[in-house]
Amino acid sequence: MAGKVIELNDSDFDDMVRGSDMPVLVDFWAPWCGPCKMIAPIIEEIAEEFEGKAKMCKLNTDDARDSAMEFGISAIPTIILFKGGQVEKKWIGLTSKKDIIAAINELL
Repeated sequence: MAGKVIELNDSDFDDMVRGSDMPVLVDFWAPWCGPCKMIAPIIEEIAEEFEGKAKMCKLNTDDARDSAMEFGISAIPTIILFKGGQVEKKWIGLTSKKDIIAAINELL
């Protein structure tokens, strides 16, 4: 993935998310998902805005089934905001940039 969004997989999920000292937003997606393609540029914009303050990540649920199952991902896109390795907020389906930014700002 180009830009500031980090591509995750099952093997690096724990280090990148649970091991982070800053908030981490994870976009659970798949290449065949239309709404996932719609939200991807929004996640990129948020990554630019929060560079150095929060991590923005993507996890392809087709390739990383273990992580998707661990967090009960049954519909995509699902976006989960973590702090200290704990789930702070979860959105299922499309959500607004404003809502995501507000939630991240609450954790900073």
